[in-house]
Amino acid sequence: MDHSPCFAAMCVLVLLLGLRIEVGICQHYYHLRPVPSDNLPLVDLIEHPDPVFDPKERDINETELRSLLGSNFDPHYMSVSPPDDRYAAKDELSDQDPLLRQKPTGAMPRDIKTMEFFDMLHGKKQKPSKKLKRKLQLWLWSYTLCPVVYSWNDLGNRFWPRYVKAGSCYSKRSCSVPEGMVCKPAKTAHFTILRWRCFQRKGAQECNWIPVQYPVISECKCSCSN
Repeated sequence: MDHSPCFAAMCVLVLLLGLRIEVGICQHYYHLRPVPSDNLPLVDLIEHPDPVFDPKERDINETELRSLLGSNFDPHYMSVSPPDDRYAAKDELSDQDPLLRQKPTGAMPRDIKTMEFFDMLHGKKQKPSKKLKRKLQLWLWSYTLCPVVYSWNDLGNRFWPRYVKAGSCYSKRSCSVPEGMVCKPAKTAHFTILRWRCFQRKGAQECNWIPVQYPVISECKCSCSN
């Protein structure tokens, strides 16, 4: 553990920052990390278990299906066969904190940029050096960051492509100081994929592939846990 004066000063600054924020009042953070929209989180797909509704081998012709999907096929987010890295994101997520893997990009949030910090390490209130303030700002920015963590989802044989890379929000720790808020879905995007659809017509069952919009999480925000 680092016991240097700089590390100790940072701990005191974080403590003072926490004391300035009333615990439990999540509204304080809303202007820093907006709450998710009302149509989230996304619901899981529920499929009828009867295999009679499954496509047969002759129905899964990759050449025909790729032609039917056309330019909507995105190899970065879709895969016909099991991707080699389909477990990598989940394993990495379970072992590491995104704070250690991802650094903030773009413009620093105004609330963090204009936030006042004070050093009480030597018994009197004084502002920290520019270098220490910058270091603390970057740490706070990284800590409240809510990156989208992507992993491959197996949608089953009634969808083509069967494997889709979907996003999720990291939830192993709080994203606020003091603790109490967590990363939650804030925005969604849609991929166009094919779905095997069966219906009754004149007493007989007919099935075919139809294009559908599949929603995935595209942005996460730090918001209240309840």
